Amino acid sequence: MTNFEKPLVTVILTAYNQEKYIEEALASVFYQTYRYIQLIVIDNASKDNTLGIIESFKSKSPAFQVIRNRHNIGLCRAFNQGLAIAQGQYVIDLSGDDIMIADRIEKQVEAFEHLPEDYAVVFTNARYIGKNGQRLHNHYEIDAKGRATSQVPSGDVYKNILERYFICTPTMMMRTSALQQLGGYDEALAFEDFDFWVRSSVRFKYFYLDEILTKKRVLKTSLSTGVYKKGSGMLQSYYAVCNKAYDLNRDQKEFDLLAARIRTFIRKCLYAQEFELAVRFRRLLNYIENPGLQTELIVLMCRLHLPVNFAYRFYIENLKKIAPQEGFAF
Repeated sequence: MTNFEKPLVTVILTAYNQEKYIEEALASVFYQTYRYIQLIVIDNASKDNTLGIIESFKSKSPAFQVIRNRHNIGLCRAFNQGLAIAQGQYVIDLSGDDIMIADRIEKQVEAFEHLPEDYAVVFTNARYIGKNGQRLHNHYEIDAKGRATSQVPSGDVYKNILERYFICTPTMMMRTSALQQLGGYDEALAFEDFDFWVRSSVRFKYFYLDEILTKKRVLKTSLSTGVYKKGSGMLQSYYAVCNKAYDLNRDQKEFDLLAARIRTFIRKCLYAQEFELAVRFRRLLNYIENPGLQTELIVLMCRLHLPVNFAYRFYIENLKKIAPQEGFAF
């Protein structure tokens, strides 16, 4: 592949109140070994000095675009702003506190260029880091050679998507044409990944590249920690995606997997005290199969409006201190 044949990659970096980390995130884009990059930075109305740091960085390295939102319009809508002007054949959705390893883009492009057109995503392993950059753990456990010790789904992963969380979102490189066919991210949702995985994997294939190429920062303010917060909107978004999956499913196995996933969301509704939403999840589950005694008991507890949120969040926070989990289990 000669220089003139190398495809452009668009990195859409969205930032909100990440003044401590944004410069390192920006630097990780500019220090890539791959040179054919379009960088679009979107400040989602940060209240700290995030935008000032972006502007300072741009004064030294002007070759990127900045979108300055006057109001926080949410992650999905902000990403779609970047997607609307993306010129790259491939797109990366990067947060303002995550870091790309220097050869990440080069290796993902190389993988994509050897895949058929029906592959829409190349994803990788990741290292989780704390607020000060300290190493926490890897998304997939690795052996002495740095390879995942367990088999990671690749190819047609739709059933795997329905079954469990296994992709570290910021590691993905996506085919731009596939994103455009899907209409970008759903702006009505509080987050993007589960919905994108469901809508894309039913139509396209995924490829797992077995290397650690991204450092994902874990903070108390991270979106993934909000599912148990009352009124966060996250469980409502999961409900919307489950309804989409119900319409997209192709066989009984997929309905069985969706039913099992819905049961986990009903439990989470109890813990988050999203009581009415639990009843709606139960109604959706009933279209697939009989909810059964255990689930009906949980729904009954929701109908009784038991105040369990504080106790459960206390339990979760202390459990994380003892045994940090790999990623966020939906």
